[in-house]
Amino acid sequence: FKIGICQLAVTPDKERNIQHARKAIEEAAQKGAQLVVLPEIWNSPYSNDSFPVYAEDIDAGHDASPSTAMLSEVSSRLKITVVGGSIPERCGDKLYNTCCVFGTDGKLKAKHHKIHLFDIDIPGKITFMESKTLTAGETPTIVDTVHADVGRIGVGICYDIRFQELAMIYASRGAHLLCYPGAFNMTTGPLHWELLQRASCSSTNFFFLLFCMQGCG
Repeated sequence: FKIGICQLAVTPDKERNIQHARKAIEEAAQKGAQLVVLPEIWNSPYSNDSFPVYAEDIDAGHDASPSTAMLSEVSSRLKITVVGGSIPERCGDKLYNTCCVFGTDGKLKAKHHKIHLFDIDIPGKITFMESKTLTAGETPTIVDTVHADVGRIGVGICYDIRFQELAMIYASRGAHLLCYPGAFNMTTGPLHWELLQRASCSSTNFFFLLFCMQGCG
């Protein structure tokens, strides 16, 4: 089966980001992709200042979550499975980094809250603390698709890949494919992304470890 991996250049204009993502999904489907994956935080600039502003109430849907409304519509219309990268989600007084998976009927099949938040301080290079605004998830997420070839997907988000125990849990629960939408920076990303993929694959005997990065242009 074919997988479409969409890299997106994010702007401060949420509507533009949504339309850009829609177009990328449609182009992937036109090329035969049955499973399409978006990157981490594709509808918002990646900053603690932006997360509260761009956050959506996913459970309320429709106008309260235009990003997931688009994902639902396009997955149903094109009859594909969409791993919707992630967007900032507002749940009451909490914010999560959330990946939504939509089935071929356009229905929300699963939500994954990023479990391992990216808190890092490298003097003179990069300081970023997701935990200043985001709440960590607590639950591994497995999704069964209707495509027999696509099968069962284990979902993580970016820094979740740093902790191979999550991949081992997915392997023990019968996952066929791991999806880790990501938006790594150019300081720490090149140091560990390829190595972590190999480590996760070797520890779980997976043939595929799929990640989708946010593009720079």
